[in-house]
Amino acid sequence: MRGDDTRFDDDARGEFAFALPGGPGVWEWDLEADRLSGDARFASLYEVDPDEALSGLPGEAFFRNVHPDDALRLRIAVASVEHGAEVFNRDYRLIGRQGVRWLSARGRAHLDLERGARRFSGILMDISEQKRVEEQLRIAQTAGGVGSFEHVEAFGTVSVSAQFCRLLGLHVASALPVRTINGLVHPNDPPLIGSAPTEPTTQLELRIRRADTGEERWLAVRGERQRDTEHAGFRFIGVIYDITKTKKDEAKLRELTRTLEARVEARTQERDRLWNASRDLFAVLDPDRIIGSANPAWKQVLGFTDEELVGRGFHDLVHPLDPLADIPWPAFDGTNEPRDFDVRLTAKDGGSRWINWTVIPLDQAYYAVGRDVTERKLLEEQLRQSQKMEAVGQLTGGLAHDFNNMLTGILGGLDMVTRRIDAGRLSEAGRYIDAASAAARRAAALTHRLLAFSRRQPLDPRALDVNGLVTSMQDLLSRTLGEQVELQVSLDPQLCPALSDPNQLENAILNLAINARDAMPEGGTLTIETANTELAGIPGDADSARGEFVTVRVRDTGIGMPPEVLARVFDPFYTTKPLGQGTGLGLSMVYGFVRQTGGDVRITSEPGAGATIELYLPKALVEAVERPRAHVGGAPQGSGECVLIVEDDEQVRMLVVDVLGELGYKVEAVGNAAEAVAILESSRRLDVMVSDIGLPGLNGRQLAEIAREARPKLPVLLMTGYAAAAAQPSGFLGPGMEMISKPFAPDALAFKIRQMVEG
Repeated sequence: MRGDDTRFDDDARGEFAFALPGGPGVWEWDLEADRLSGDARFASLYEVDPDEALSGLPGEAFFRNVHPDDALRLRIAVASVEHGAEVFNRDYRLIGRQGVRWLSARGRAHLDLERGARRFSGILMDISEQKRVEEQLRIAQTAGGVGSFEHVEAFGTVSVSAQFCRLLGLHVASALPVRTINGLVHPNDPPLIGSAPTEPTTQLELRIRRADTGEERWLAVRGERQRDTEHAGFRFIGVIYDITKTKKDEAKLRELTRTLEARVEARTQERDRLWNASRDLFAVLDPDRIIGSANPAWKQVLGFTDEELVGRGFHDLVHPLDPLADIPWPAFDGTNEPRDFDVRLTAKDGGSRWINWTVIPLDQAYYAVGRDVTERKLLEEQLRQSQKMEAVGQLTGGLAHDFNNMLTGILGGLDMVTRRIDAGRLSEAGRYIDAASAAARRAAALTHRLLAFSRRQPLDPRALDVNGLVTSMQDLLSRTLGEQVELQVSLDPQLCPALSDPNQLENAILNLAINARDAMPEGGTLTIETANTELAGIPGDADSARGEFVTVRVRDTGIGMPPEVLARVFDPFYTTKPLGQGTGLGLSMVYGFVRQTGGDVRITSEPGAGATIELYLPKALVEAVERPRAHVGGAPQGSGECVLIVEDDEQVRMLVVDVLGELGYKVEAVGNAAEAVAILESSRRLDVMVSDIGLPGLNGRQLAEIAREARPKLPVLLMTGYAAAAAQPSGFLGPGMEMISKPFAPDALAFKIRQMVEG
């Protein structure tokens, strides 16, 4: 010790600097102020800021992050210095950001005779590598087969163990010349003794040829160079052990690695050939679906080269008619679950191709494989057309069956009426007239359902109070359902007006109620609910409804439907009822009517769990109007007004003329548009024109335009049995025009004409 000098002598500093790599760190601890300071190396080992270490840290920082198993012993060693011990020497572990490291702290206390230790300073060294070597030596010695040696550099001999001699194939001796040992080492390898004279530790592997057998063996050499104070120099203490088997295993591993690398290279070449030769589209996209790479098949299928695609968004290629929101892209949720979907892509020449995609999300990238399925889509469309033709076949057969029954009732009833009139038995004619009328009404209802199914019935959509309509139907529904079925109605008081035809909606609700009743033969509950709904559309179905709708939900507790029945409920003439008890047009009529108004129909059902049918009616943009009230009493009479009838069917023309004549109108009737034009351009008085739409030559709508040119204020009533263009009157009729659907009752015609004359 040198009094209050806080630094170690040069020999001590040199010893520690030599013993461990990386250099030591210097620290000083003011015990009175409890402040610990250190240089940059100390700060690095303790992983603290160098400026803070230089200016001083709390004494407790010395114990910061010390391994729990070493903390107590370190505190005891420091406490010994505080209570009079002069020398401090402790190895301990420190837990840092880079893992666990072994440190060696060596220090000396600076004592005051009166006050004891006032401060002590020391050197801090990283001895992790030394500890690792010691552990390896310990393991090797425990396993056996380890030879030890000690080489004093001042001597030309090496002190060796018996096992050391056995590993080299030499006679057992206590010492061997350096040249004898190094003479057995392979010429291309470093010497066993003195291979790294300036390094503090040695770790090397070398080959030797055994002195007794000439066999080549691999040895591992581990040791440490230490200062030899006795001989004023250095000594090297080390061990050797045989690693021939490990080296052979490593050689086998390298060979296996080369084989695997060759296979990987072959697979890579195969992948590249597949990438370049495949007719399928390959692409890699980033999470924003920007194309990062694409294979040459894109050029063949869509006309785009790789250079034209890289950096371009996938959405830019999607056909404008395919909503981007409907494409079910997989999510990066860690499951790497692939998704399949069909989408049309626009080709470079402006055309389009249907592509079936399989997309896998992996490592924040989409890996996509696409196959051109345009031909498949065409075949599917042909199949759909074939199914439509099959439906037409079913339709024809069903129509023939039902209409023959109805015509039998009509023709047979009229024939019996004629017979009774000829026989003078007029009192018996009434029941046959009733039977013929009933059959005719059934035929009219069937035609109405056919038009609804085909979405060709003339509709009169208006802003409708659906709650009021359902409320007005409750008595009718209760009578229809019977005593065994309980009717429950739940109406949304905030329901928006719907855009729909009130008469057709009534028919649809009544039809659904009858179906529900038939599905509950032993009784049950029928619930009708209304609600405002917003639909996002069905993914992959471009025709599914989207937007704001008014929902009418009809739910029963009946027998329900299995999946195979549920898939066909909207097919025409498909019914599960016995022959003669159902036409199979009920649900198809409801479906056609709702879709014609721009809405949608969805059905859910399970066997034994009833069925729920939801009608989605478009929301009206105006307030609901009051529903028209039915007229009370007989048909309104005319007052001599002049009506022009234009009808090419002689029987219908005769009927209309007779009806209007009996009601007090003056009637002029013609069979074609040419005759009507002549009258319209004359000076005759005309108060109303009633014309069939389906006329030969000019149709009724074109005739109405000519009538407007000649007589701008003339009301026009158009009659239609079927006209595709008249399916939506709001876009078909002009101002002052009305329409009536065939077949119609004479009173209905009278009310329409009276309304137009007065309006």
